[in-house]
Amino acid sequence: MSIDKAGINTYLSKSLFIRGLQCLKSLYLHKFHPELKDEISEAQEALFQSGFEVGDYAKRLFPEGTEIVYKEGNYDEQVELTRSEIENGTTTIYEAAFNYDNIFIKADILHKGKEGWELYEVKSSSDVHEHHINDVSLQYYVITNSGLPVSKAYVVHINNEYVRDGEIEVEKLFAVSDVTEKVLEKQDYVEDEISKMRTTLLKGEIPDIDIGEHCSEPYECDFGGHCWRHISKEYPVFDLCGNGASAYDLYRQGILYLKDIPLDILPYGQRTQVEMFINKGSIINKAKIKEFLDTLWYPMYFLDFETLFMVPVPLFNGTYPYQKVAFQYSLHYIEEGNELKHHEFLPSNGDDPREQLIKKLMKEIPDNACVLAWNKPFEEGRLKEFKKWFPEYSEKIDSIINNMRDPMPLFRSKDIYHWQLNGSYSLKNVLPVLVPEMSYADLEVSNGGMAANAYIEMIQTEDAKEREQIRQSLLKYCELDTLAIVRILESLKEMVFS
Repeated sequence: MSIDKAGINTYLSKSLFIRGLQCLKSLYLHKFHPELKDEISEAQEALFQSGFEVGDYAKRLFPEGTEIVYKEGNYDEQVELTRSEIENGTTTIYEAAFNYDNIFIKADILHKGKEGWELYEVKSSSDVHEHHINDVSLQYYVITNSGLPVSKAYVVHINNEYVRDGEIEVEKLFAVSDVTEKVLEKQDYVEDEISKMRTTLLKGEIPDIDIGEHCSEPYECDFGGHCWRHISKEYPVFDLCGNGASAYDLYRQGILYLKDIPLDILPYGQRTQVEMFINKGSIINKAKIKEFLDTLWYPMYFLDFETLFMVPVPLFNGTYPYQKVAFQYSLHYIEEGNELKHHEFLPSNGDDPREQLIKKLMKEIPDNACVLAWNKPFEEGRLKEFKKWFPEYSEKIDSIINNMRDPMPLFRSKDIYHWQLNGSYSLKNVLPVLVPEMSYADLEVSNGGMAANAYIEMIQTEDAKEREQIRQSLLKYCELDTLAIVRILESLKEMVFS
């Protein structure tokens, strides 16, 4: 399908169709003002890569197929190659290409079964969502109108109950959901939506569509910087945190800033955030802080794990898709009257790190130590997983969990609050407010998502120098997480006893 100048404005594809369903303005901007797009984040790049990996594994469900290689702009050749493979009796085609009415699609897997051709769309999620059905529905529309009957339509997605045991078993890694009935029901809808999109594209003006929940559902829009440019970065209504009033509802009422939100419509948590912001105030509940401090004892150990969590194909035996698998920890510790010391763990190779990690950690945390973690349910969850993998450490792990303490609830309940926290109680935000000389701003790795991506990059690179640079960045980040808890605890003591 060579797209001439007359047809380029109305040309659609799978991705353009899904974009248009989410927001016609986004579709128009993508077509005519792509220079307004945001830069792709590292997290988005990692998500794209995981999708490619899942697609490669899914092909193993139908081995020995023929792939129609994608070539930008050369659509006719791909369509012809697909037609040729079908005519020559090929029964499985990867990335099969079709065009109908200036709509070009590529089907992940097209397989000829007993009842005819079957369409398989591969997704890296663990569930089938409405936008997946819409995706398959467009493919069905184009393929069948191109003259090829399709007997069944499926979504191939991750089976989150699969637990790896040896080599990846693709039949267990994936679940295959029959969506044929829903796809058939959506054919008129597909045609109507195509018409709406083309009407919009031919108007020659940017659609007047305001920001809303659709900006991030089902996907984060890449024109956010353009469409949200009228929203101030200095304390907009969208900074409102917690349960209660909806920032979008307030925005639709014409409220753009935190300071303009009526206090009487807000529950305690949100009201406190706005009231403290207006008054530039703070809250220090000394009694609650002292109550927490009285639960602590020496020696004190400060624990933080870094984990994988956006990995659809489990890397290690005994793990399941998207499991939060700890690969690193930082452990500051102090005995009464002594100086602060530090342990850490992070292997540089791609071997399963879990046995090494838990064996080292169990040696380093003494019996009956007080263990502090920020948002301790996360660390508890990781420790409980280690109990399943290494039951010989169950008694010690149970003891650590029982002795674990968490300062975060003081901030969540707003027994400690400063207007600059802006409703947040995350470690990244609390640290620079309570300890202004410390922050995460200058780190190459500065959040958990970046850490998970960096770990994958580290174990995959063959460049020893690059591997060590990434490792040092990860070590610095994780070390700051536990040092931050140390310094925040010192600040809490000063609040009560100074």
